[in-house]
Amino acid sequence: MAWGRGGRRPRGLGEAGEAGGSKGGPHGRPVHARGGGEGVGTLGARGGPAAPDPAAPASGPGGAGRAAAKMAGGRPAAAEPTTPASRQDGGKPAASWQGGERPNPGGGRPAAPRQGGERPNPGGGRPAAPRQGGERPGAPDPAAPATDPTADSDERQLFKRNLSGNLAPEVSLLARLKTLDFMWNNLTGNIPKEIGNITTLKLILLNGNQLSGFLPDEIGNLQNLNRLQVDQNMLSGPIPKSFANLTSVKHLHMNNNSLSGQIPPELSRLPRLVHLLVDNNNLSGPLPPELAGAKALKILQVDNNNFSGSSIPPLYSNISTLFKLSLRNCSLQGAIPDLSAIPQLGYLDLSWNQLTGSIPTNKLASNITTIDLSHNMLNGTIPSNFSGLPNLQLLSVENNLLDGSVPLTIWNGVNLTGNRSLVLDFQNNSLKMFLDEINPPPNVTVLLNGNPVCKNSSGSLISDLCLPRSINQQTSKQELGTTLQCGGCPTDKTYEHNPSLPGECFCLVPLGVGLRLKSPGVTDFHPYEFAFKIDITSKLQLFQYQLYIENYIWEVGPRLNMQLKLFPSNTSLFNKSEVVRLRHVLAGWEITLLDVFGPYELLNFTLGSYESDYPDIASSGLSKVALGSILAGTIVGAIALSAVATALIMRRRHSRNNTISRRSLSRFSVKTDGMRCFAYEEMAAATNNFDLSAQVGQGGYGIVYKGILADGTIVAIKRAHEDSLQGSKEFCTEIELLSRLHHRNLVALVGYCDEENEQMLVYEFMSNGTLRDNLSGKHMGSSVINYFYSSFRCSVGVSNPTHLWPS
Repeated sequence: MAWGRGGRRPRGLGEAGEAGGSKGGPHGRPVHARGGGEGVGTLGARGGPAAPDPAAPASGPGGAGRAAAKMAGGRPAAAEPTTPASRQDGGKPAASWQGGERPNPGGGRPAAPRQGGERPNPGGGRPAAPRQGGERPGAPDPAAPATDPTADSDERQLFKRNLSGNLAPEVSLLARLKTLDFMWNNLTGNIPKEIGNITTLKLILLNGNQLSGFLPDEIGNLQNLNRLQVDQNMLSGPIPKSFANLTSVKHLHMNNNSLSGQIPPELSRLPRLVHLLVDNNNLSGPLPPELAGAKALKILQVDNNNFSGSSIPPLYSNISTLFKLSLRNCSLQGAIPDLSAIPQLGYLDLSWNQLTGSIPTNKLASNITTIDLSHNMLNGTIPSNFSGLPNLQLLSVENNLLDGSVPLTIWNGVNLTGNRSLVLDFQNNSLKMFLDEINPPPNVTVLLNGNPVCKNSSGSLISDLCLPRSINQQTSKQELGTTLQCGGCPTDKTYEHNPSLPGECFCLVPLGVGLRLKSPGVTDFHPYEFAFKIDITSKLQLFQYQLYIENYIWEVGPRLNMQLKLFPSNTSLFNKSEVVRLRHVLAGWEITLLDVFGPYELLNFTLGSYESDYPDIASSGLSKVALGSILAGTIVGAIALSAVATALIMRRRHSRNNTISRRSLSRFSVKTDGMRCFAYEEMAAATNNFDLSAQVGQGGYGIVYKGILADGTIVAIKRAHEDSLQGSKEFCTEIELLSRLHHRNLVALVGYCDEENEQMLVYEFMSNGTLRDNLSGKHMGSSVINYFYSSFRCSVGVSNPTHLWPS
């Protein structure tokens, strides 16, 4: 047990600041950065990496094929290796062997420690969710096709990419966007109101930046929005009442900002709202009693705001779905309402307020883990109803005005088996006597310092209980590495031995995952580690032995920062589809953890050795120009954002080689002052099907033909080479610019052709030589040539002005 809670201080008394811009809470726990490792970019976005080969084997846990045939005797055939190192010696997985004895001689999945006597799925397929009680996962349908879960999505997952700049209003042109993910970057400026126009959005993930300004009312237009995460920024102003129109939203995470004003009572109308996190802001006014009407609310976390003069609405006892109520350090007054009617209440923190009166005597829900009523002005006695709560980990009534006897039966009925423990913090009250001789069990800690009973009693046990201590039940975990006595592994990749497989020396390449539990419903996580492993592996469709919790540490909040490793099964490497699947499930919030663990956030997804093998997974999937259309001032700078955004949309309709099928530039609203748009057939007829006899010049851009139009006009037609084809928008821009250039020494642009994978510019025809000849010193001074060359290049940014001349 770790001591040193170290001074829970009220607001304004030196609160610790949290790395990454979050505010410190009243706990004195160490503060840590947002998590290590590099994030991963867009997976499966339109125009991004291609989906995996449909002919590839379907992926199972750790990349094992779903349809792996069973060998005689029921043993599964070994999965096909992804690299030569993954399978050696007749199909057995490569491993380090002790004393020459080979593990797993059958060549199938390595034996794993059975949980409760159950063995992992022998069929080689991806496991389904484990049954209650730790039973093994079942294999899915072997005929199920392997699919890329991101193939049909439209996402921008660019978290933790060290991006800076502002979100540009032109992001609204991504009209089919479902996920906007810029977590853990350095974005500044306001959230553009135009985001409210992307009606397909389901996830807005902007937490962990430096965004400022107000939350746009227009976000309330997003009827499909499931999750809004804007926490850990510098946002100010009120929470928009329009958010009450977000009929699909489940998660509103707006904590750790500078939001002000009242929590809108209208949020009670949200039919699916599960988590409302608004802690660490400057909110004020009364707590809205209307929130009692929220039909699905499980977590209400409002810590570290200023509701001076307000009380806790008694109607909150009617929130039948509530699991966690955290109102710490909110300047609340009045009495504690009777919350015993909330059937699933698991965590109650009302500490650091100015609550008065006695503690309600009715018993709280049986699954409650934490009751913190410390640092108030409560009086009366400690009621007996705190006994018989089997999951209780912490009861704190420190620093109140309680008197009477020290209750000696609170630990009765508490489950204290295994690594479970209970802390009873009664310090700094007016407790005067024991009813009987106190004798707490070994894993129950009783703190009595600052009570009269410590002066009036004697004995070594009482003296020990009366020592001044601050308690931190929230123990952290730091693994020092595996103690397996295994041989070496290949050094070409980051092979490791899986500590979750004690005694097994297989060389495996893991994935690193950083998660943070943003509002856990426990005070001590250690007894819940195994339950967490069962929960998350079942929802990731992995076996329990594929997950290793490397370390976790409590941060201000309290929040739990944990680093996990996911190991492949039945092979030394995850295959590509499995890496993509796991990344997509975690980054897309496609799983929901048990209420006791609360909402999580992805801090990092570290590929390690997989990054070099699958660079498309590690890349963002966006070009710099495309990214510049979303982030103003980051990449492009000098290019008008509206033009770049339009280019982004149009380019995504073309193949990667920028070939252009039948289309017309009229869709771009070209301002061409009478410019003609020619059909390909007109150009072919004017040049006798581009006969060699019609050629009058050639340059790096293409060939120039002499042509005769149907009305008898003689023109020069510059036809671009295939490798000189521009994107539609660039071609459009060039035409607009050329149409505005008028000078007596420059030939005029007559029109253009943009059809049949062709790009052509049609000019006036000048006889007696090429245009370059006529613009040489024979007819025009070099100073004039240089003037047009340099001024045009500088003003419009054309890097190769020879494109202007049909040379």
